[in-house]
Amino acid sequence: MLTLTVEKRKDGGKSAAELRRAGFIPAVVYGAHHAATPISMQARAFEKVLKEAGEATIVSLTGLGTPLPTLIHEVNFDPITNQPRHVDFYAVTKGEKVEVAIPLSFVGESPAVEAGANLVKVLHELEVEADPMNLPHAIEVDISVLKEIDDQIHAKDLKLPSGAALITEPDDVVALIQEVVIEKEELPAPADIGSIEVEKKGKEETEETPEA
Repeated sequence: MLTLTVEKRKDGGKSAAELRRAGFIPAVVYGAHHAATPISMQARAFEKVLKEAGEATIVSLTGLGTPLPTLIHEVNFDPITNQPRHVDFYAVTKGEKVEVAIPLSFVGESPAVEAGANLVKVLHELEVEADPMNLPHAIEVDISVLKEIDDQIHAKDLKLPSGAALITEPDDVVALIQEVVIEKEELPAPADIGSIEVEKKGKEETEETPEA
């Protein structure tokens, strides 16, 4: 389990802008059995955890008393720097299911791809309802079953964590094989010689006609 040290923000403390200038990120943690609590943490420490955890891995927050298991529920990014500027953590309770999007990890080798076809990855995460304590970091998609053009893998074909229920539509396509289409280079249309000659002849006749 990943661990992140946080501090409780006090009324009258530093503003969000001041925290960011000091290298911290303002955040809030809340849950079904946890009152919303404003917190802050070091930006570098959070960015490292976000890279490893994503939104489907338990992150234990320390610094608030008893370590608190949470999920990174939402991250607000600065539109210019693309750096996190505010974070929502959801405090989870063991045995209480939550809805979460788990990233997909494509593994194996597709015979169709090896033969020259294209692999199209339609989905990159799967929404499930599950016990947060049993969430995997990713759900594997074995593409070795894709052997022919138009073969597909659907959401219902994937193996879910124990006790998890699929929220994504079962028939949604996760990946498929597509034939490679080679576009032919368009050649310029042949010139219309007849019309050119007619236009030229007409022009000559006009030039040779004496003025009235």
